[in-house]
Amino acid sequence: QWQVVESGGGLVQPGGSLRLSCVASGFSVKRYTMAWFRQAPGKEREGVSCISRDDGDTYYADSVRGRFTISRDGAKNTVYLQMSSPKPEDTAVYYCAADLFYATGSYCDPTGGSSNYDTWGRGTQVTVSS
Repeated sequence: QWQVVESGGGLVQPGGSLRLSCVASGFSVKRYTMAWFRQAPGKEREGVSCISRDDGDTYYADSVRGRFTISRDGAKNTVYLQMSSPKPEDTAVYYCAADLFYATGSYCDPTGGSSNYDTWGRGTQVTVSS
């Protein structure tokens, strides 16, 4: 059985910081492309960031580039999303996703949609106060 579980969400003030964790089981995060998505109330789900399966190259949506950082830790089998200087518009449920069937190529596109990802977490709520 393979799965991903997010944690680390909560209330954060603008200009603060927060780190989300995605713990994988049943597979290695070092071998598969991983991504973070988010969905705000009344909005469509959007890609935030992704990390490629082999080289670990990272990619970001324009809205978060320079503020968020995605990383992976093979020893802990965990993918992280470090959120720096969050804004109220970052408020959303954040989801971790994995591409276990190699739908993505050598690179991942954070704006390419969610169809390439087959394994999803339940999400963790991030609320940025104003």
